Amino acid sequence: MIGTMESTTEHYKKLLEILGKEYVLANIDSPYDFIQIANRGVNANVIRNFRSYFNIPLEKTAHMLNVSEPSIYRWAKANKSLGRNISVKLFEITDLFLYGMEIFETKENFFKWANLPNTALGGMQPGELVEIPGGVSKVRDELGRIEHGVYS
Repeated sequence: MIGTMESTTEHYKKLLEILGKEYVLANIDSPYDFIQIANRGVNANVIRNFRSYFNIPLEKTAHMLNVSEPSIYRWAKANKSLGRNISVKLFEITDLFLYGMEIFETKENFFKWANLPNTALGGMQPGELVEIPGGVSKVRDELGRIEHGVYS
């Protein structure tokens, strides 16, 4: 679990590996780096890497990022840079999913939890909240409570 600088460093190294070092072109040491990197531009192929690693269909990915499936396809085909907001959102979702996997110990366990209604999240599924503005932070807060044994 995240708690030491070393594990935080490993967490961000893993995030960079998932999205692709060849597309992000910078080191990540904190969530604030997401904004600076996004301002410089992130190649759209990070979406393909994200989808592949987490085994998420294009339709669901498009919903999470609030964009159309054809847009994602065109951006990747044209090797375009993503807009800042989409890049930051993708970094935040990847970061959240990694955190969830650290808490639940496996990808499968995390996604099972993410797809079940959660009373602490107003009865919504954590996975649904990700696409709503502010949803990533609400799910992150709930994961933090779980990590520290505080169930609400």
